[in-house]
Amino acid sequence: MPSVSTNVFVPRPATEVFDFLADARNLALWSSGVSSVEAAFVPPGVDAVYCYRYPGRRRRHRLVCADYEPCRRIAFRGQRMWCPLGTQVPLYAFDLLPHADGTLVRLSVTSSLSAGLLLLAPVVAMAWRRDLPVDGRKFCDLLGAAAPVGPAALPAAPQTRGSTTPSGFDYAH
Repeated sequence: MPSVSTNVFVPRPATEVFDFLADARNLALWSSGVSSVEAAFVPPGVDAVYCYRYPGRRRRHRLVCADYEPCRRIAFRGQRMWCPLGTQVPLYAFDLLPHADGTLVRLSVTSSLSAGLLLLAPVVAMAWRRDLPVDGRKFCDLLGAAAPVGPAALPAAPQTRGSTTPSGFDYAH
């Protein structure tokens, strides 16, 4: 079960960051693991169900809110995806740690694999190690943008740190 994470600092209060993350429609704006989420509003909370498309897949899949702790943690579990080598179930999790001048966010992806895909776990982890830091930069850029973007966009916040690039990185474990 490969798991990869990265930490990013967002110069916004944890309530704003959490509200942005709790609307799964925003995932398609910055996450490489989500190509689109249906536009219908779904009230956030545990067991909230969204329809999304995983990159490279034609059919829609279910994305379910698996964990919901306001201003602390939110996680979305994707539907099991089949391929000739086995199945994959992605879990996108976000842990928030408030600071006086913003919020530290731990972005993580865990892929539950089965059958022959278990043999490819190092390759899956390598792909996420490549993509997650880029996703983190997009996330920071989006929340620090001067103009609102996307279905549940937030107003711009002043930059309080010199850089919005992700800091810290954990290899697959």
